[in-house]
Amino acid sequence: MNVPLWAWLAVVGVILVMLAIDLIAHRTAHVISVREAAAWSVVWVASGVTFGGIIWWLFGAEFGQQYFAGFVIEKSLAVDNVFVWAIIFSAFAVPPQFQHRVLFLGVIGALVFRGIFIAAGAALLSSFAWVLYVFGAFLVFTGIQMLRKRNEHYNPEKSVVLKIFRRRVPMTDAFYDQKFVVRKAGVLLATPLLAVLVLVEITDIVFAVDSIPAIFAVTDEAFLVFTANAFAILGLRAMYFLLADLMHRFIYLKIGLALLLVWVGIKMLLLDVYYISTTLSLGVIFLILATSIGASLWATRGQPRHAIETPASGGFRMATELEIAELDAPQQREHSIER
Repeated sequence: MNVPLWAWLAVVGVILVMLAIDLIAHRTAHVISVREAAAWSVVWVASGVTFGGIIWWLFGAEFGQQYFAGFVIEKSLAVDNVFVWAIIFSAFAVPPQFQHRVLFLGVIGALVFRGIFIAAGAALLSSFAWVLYVFGAFLVFTGIQMLRKRNEHYNPEKSVVLKIFRRRVPMTDAFYDQKFVVRKAGVLLATPLLAVLVLVEITDIVFAVDSIPAIFAVTDEAFLVFTANAFAILGLRAMYFLLADLMHRFIYLKIGLALLLVWVGIKMLLLDVYYISTTLSLGVIFLILATSIGASLWATRGQPRHAIETPASGGFRMATELEIAELDAPQQREHSIER
């Protein structure tokens, strides 16, 4: 697959334009409704599918199927990421109207870090072909571990990163609108929103350790790996607001994701023994996901939407008007402009 430099630049340009549109559409902090999240989800999924159609048209069915296999893998593994975000937001009692900004910056960070991981992975595979088997074994191991620990949930309080952050970074006990840092009496302080952003970024890096090797199982084309990741990640914010209060219904999803990782890992390990076609691989991926999601929704039918409940992580609150007024002059001016 020969992809010219202009195609890479064009894709990056499209991504930046889409991010700018999303930022403008959500420039004012507000609670994202299910209807709005559903509409944006349609936009992002349609964008990813349209790009896949372009790949299919320009480069043929094989590369088109490789893209869609990678896109589906990334989208499905992202659901687990959404679940962790919901736990983090609940633990910090982040006001709903501030969550989009955290996720927007989190997605930008995810694009950057995953781009680095993809470049590193592609370089390793081109120099050392045996690394593919390392990836395969790692995915099988990760899938088995996920299956064994499917009933365990992420706990922000046990995060080493959060403990280091609290120990090293002075932090307020209140949210100051959408600010990540404030200055009080000449001292620069982090707000809880910054701690949440750090956790969101770190968790995405951890998830990328699984998802990047997984997508290399279906394609070794760096262009397809990057674009499938990018278009899947762009819709994560909308997916969160659409599914966050439905996560309790996906009771068999972790089993499905575990089997997906094991499947793509086995595909890697059998590369020189038995070639599994992209069509068959894509079909198995769809079957695993459809079965786990369908069985989950059927088993939990009738259950209403509700937010995830998790122990609070510090009793954070909203700053009062008096506390905002007591901020140093630059912060006061910024607040008055926002109002």
